Amino acid sequence: MRDLHVEIWSDIACPWCYIGKRRFAAALADFEHRDHVRVTWRSFELQPDAEPSTAHPGLTEAQMLAERKGMPVDQVRQMFDQVTAVAASVGLAYDFDTVVPANTFDAHRLVHVAASLGGDPAAAEVVERLMSAHFEHGRVVDDLDVLVEIAVEAGLDGDAVRAALAADAGAGAVRADEAEAAALGIQGVPFFVADRRLGLSGAQPVEVFAQLLSQAWADANPPLAIPTIAGAADAEACGPDGC
Repeated sequence: MRDLHVEIWSDIACPWCYIGKRRFAAALADFEHRDHVRVTWRSFELQPDAEPSTAHPGLTEAQMLAERKGMPVDQVRQMFDQVTAVAASVGLAYDFDTVVPANTFDAHRLVHVAASLGGDPAAAEVVERLMSAHFEHGRVVDDLDVLVEIAVEAGLDGDAVRAALAADAGAGAVRADEAEAAALGIQGVPFFVADRRLGLSGAQPVEVFAQLLSQAWADANPPLAIPTIAGAADAEACGPDGC
């Protein structure tokens, strides 16, 4: 039996990534071979040139997106209401009124630091807490102290995390993830890749993620087939129904 490796490219500040994370988790929880599925979180910055939160104190997410997209603020709020309703359907309580626009590079570095300290499970826990902090609790995810707090809440050693982030740990890994995304043709997130052979884009329904897992598992673990000698004719043999 061969384990299945699923890589998920996402951004902390992507509302559909958090929704997709929940839906994928639901599919994985019901998957027969879930104990043989390894999940790795990969970095993808939707706005790598985003200014840090300190550059625009008091700026709301609606104002930021309206300025960037050239849309009326009311239209942006309507979009947020729609996304909030979808998020609620998977148990998430988005509060866009408190979301603080931030640069997510250091948050992505934290995910890689968590992986180095505690493996993929620690990284997954940090991703969960970062997304929740950003979309549900209005915490500033590009503030070093907040990032250390989140790491501690995820069970990591605060001093080790602070030292790693101060030393620019994870920066190369973030850039490597983004380079791989470009090489794979990934242009948006969330994006799910199974064994580097099967991809799926977007916050798909749970049943679609279930199909991804089933198909990828079947590809990784094909039924055992015993080859026969070419050209050999059938000969006498016995079976369950007799000889």
